[in-house]
Amino acid sequence: MLEPREPPVRTLFAFGRRLQPGMTRAANLASLSGPMSRYPFAEIEPRWQRYWEERKTFRAVDYSPKPKYYCIDFFPYPSGSGLHVGHLEGYTATDMLCRYKRMRGWNVLHCTGWDAFGLPAEEYARRTGVHPAITTRENIANFRRQMKRAGLSHDWDREVDTTDPAYYRWTQWIFLKLFERGLAYVAEVPVNWCPELGTVLANEEVIDGKSEVGGYDVIRKPMRQWVLKITAYADRLLDDLQLVDWPQSTLEMQRNWIGRSIGAEVETAKKSDLQRQEEHEKTGVFTGGHAVNPVNGERLPIWIADYVLMGYGTGAIMAVPGHDERDWAFARAHDLPIREVVKGGDVTREAYVDLEAGIAVNSTTPDRSFSIDGLRAAAAIGKITAWLEQRGVGKKAINYKLRDWLFSRQRYWGEPIPIVWADGEPHAIPEQMLPVALPETQSFKPSGTGESPLANLKGWVETTLPGTSQPARRETNTMPQWAGSCWYYLRFLDPNNGERLVDPKLEKYWMPVDLYVGGAEHAVLHLLYARFWHKVLFDAGLVSTPEPFMKLVHQGTILGEDGSKMSKSRENVVSPDGVMDRYGADAVRLYEMFMGPLEASKPWNTKSVEGVTRFLDRVWRLCIREDGKAAVDDGAAAPLEARRAVHRAIRKVTHDLDDLKFNTAISQLMICVNELVKLDRRPKSLIEPLVLILSPFAPHLAEEIWNRLGHAETLAYVTWPAWDESLVAEDVVTVAVQVNGKLRSTLELPAGTDEAAARAAALADERVTRHVNGDRIRKVIYVPDKLLNFVVTNS
Repeated sequence: MLEPREPPVRTLFAFGRRLQPGMTRAANLASLSGPMSRYPFAEIEPRWQRYWEERKTFRAVDYSPKPKYYCIDFFPYPSGSGLHVGHLEGYTATDMLCRYKRMRGWNVLHCTGWDAFGLPAEEYARRTGVHPAITTRENIANFRRQMKRAGLSHDWDREVDTTDPAYYRWTQWIFLKLFERGLAYVAEVPVNWCPELGTVLANEEVIDGKSEVGGYDVIRKPMRQWVLKITAYADRLLDDLQLVDWPQSTLEMQRNWIGRSIGAEVETAKKSDLQRQEEHEKTGVFTGGHAVNPVNGERLPIWIADYVLMGYGTGAIMAVPGHDERDWAFARAHDLPIREVVKGGDVTREAYVDLEAGIAVNSTTPDRSFSIDGLRAAAAIGKITAWLEQRGVGKKAINYKLRDWLFSRQRYWGEPIPIVWADGEPHAIPEQMLPVALPETQSFKPSGTGESPLANLKGWVETTLPGTSQPARRETNTMPQWAGSCWYYLRFLDPNNGERLVDPKLEKYWMPVDLYVGGAEHAVLHLLYARFWHKVLFDAGLVSTPEPFMKLVHQGTILGEDGSKMSKSRENVVSPDGVMDRYGADAVRLYEMFMGPLEASKPWNTKSVEGVTRFLDRVWRLCIREDGKAAVDDGAAAPLEARRAVHRAIRKVTHDLDDLKFNTAISQLMICVNELVKLDRRPKSLIEPLVLILSPFAPHLAEEIWNRLGHAETLAYVTWPAWDESLVAEDVVTVAVQVNGKLRSTLELPAGTDEAAARAAALADERVTRHVNGDRIRKVIYVPDKLLNFVVTNS
């Protein structure tokens, strides 16, 4: 328990004192700007971080009678460069929401871990000779330190690491379940092979024919690979999307990747699979031959094209250039006729129409004995398929773009596949012999045979068939990085269970994940693979929900200060450490969310952090006197307008947190503080609820003020304040917001809002900040209740 006390602020913040050990010069200078005039983050934030860690403040309680709320972020990969401010955006958003939910009476599970296997660590080991386990351990320690410094309220007792044998034992166990069910098999398939890296690469790891890591040439070649039969779940992966609350764009990407189509199969032969190159130049060769359309007798030229996915259906397609973007591009490139067969606009790429919504046209036989003209897609497909079946020249067919998952990697730094080979057949390692531990080595070079570096370890590779003395050979391929991140949300529920993947009672209590937040770059494959494994576990009776993630949110990209994506090559990466040294964690948290809507992309501007820093200083001065004591007056009457400001803030912040509108919630807090600083006496009845609704956003500052107000316990579980409906009714006016005289947005504000509050509200609006960010505000013209105009010039 942290007892209420008066900290030695007079000594600590006196002018002319010596710099404090362990504090940066910037932090010391910030704390010396005036006696208690500024929020002393350098002293306060580390103390509260220690308090939370020592008391395990945010530990989730299994089987609590409270309603559960399970919220996690996409599993971070612990790179050597550490977190940058873009990574921190999503983590900050979920932290604010989880802090709010705890105060609303929810039993919150919020934790993190490390997706730590993968090619970057192995490539670094090849270059430097430093074992991947060493660099991974160092990187994890750095990420953990940065997350704790940001005040993230994780339950650290549930932290997991995919490279820990106690964790990947169960990744291997799930693989065996797939193998037992015939969902893991070996096949000779064409793959993306990188000779320099000595491994197969996933499609998303290849950019313009080169490896994402290293930029080496990648070729296509057939290889023996482990493959997971995700296609067996294609229909359920598609149909069950109706069960989740996800962004429409993500749902559409999932549907397109699965690519179910219903039609008729006519006069075709099976061919081998060839990966479609989505953005490749549409090259092709005319064979000189023709096919005959069995419906109307028309002769169709047969072309060989490089963009067709040969594993889709039969590998032969009937091109529809009027209504398929790729077919249209190919037809234009080779001067082929383009015919409209679905009514809905000109036959151009720009006027591409929705086949499902369109009306069939130009679809009648020459003798007019059969037609589908005037029918919508579903009816037209059914009619033409039945007509072909009656004549014995076709049958109904359902095809998918989805291919089985290539699961092998020729790497050292990955989960060993728990299989041994004897007499040319694969045999599962018995459950009780798991984990198959990754053997120690100092050589990470490829084997030279197309196998992983594990093939060089003869003493490990050569073994016996379990339970016999028969010679056997271990599988030398390892699993892809996707494997460990497919199921980690389940291990968070029961991270120390040595007997089971997860206790069924705990799984039933906590699942499904209520909110999952992460970047849109993983909107297809990670989510698809995790859903596939979850459905296999569901069929095995090991999980109780058909889908793992109920609500999904993608945070927008935070760009570098130059307006481009942060990357080491551009030298525009912003580390949160430097910004926290200068402004503190609470200021960084507020700025991350105040920049604009969570889902929007926006450029970082370190100088702009000063704006939220001034707000935190204002809160500090509002609540704490210069002698360090609370600046509240228990006996002071609360003026009506001040009471209204606080209750309006409670209502607005509550609704905005429920809707993940963090930027507008912060704006309302600023409006409220602007009203309260006008008071000569600060009633405790107004200051305390303000501190509580501020706490998800600036938890260190709020905890310190709460403590100085006389409360011995953390505010993390104090009941969220309620608003008085009679006090929140207000006259609302519409204020036009201009930038250099051009209308950019409108705001609904309480009548009589002052300039500072109106300005704060405007700068929380993305429609305004996209024209102001990066510019210097030279002048602000404010006509109360009517107009706010920012006059800016390029800096």
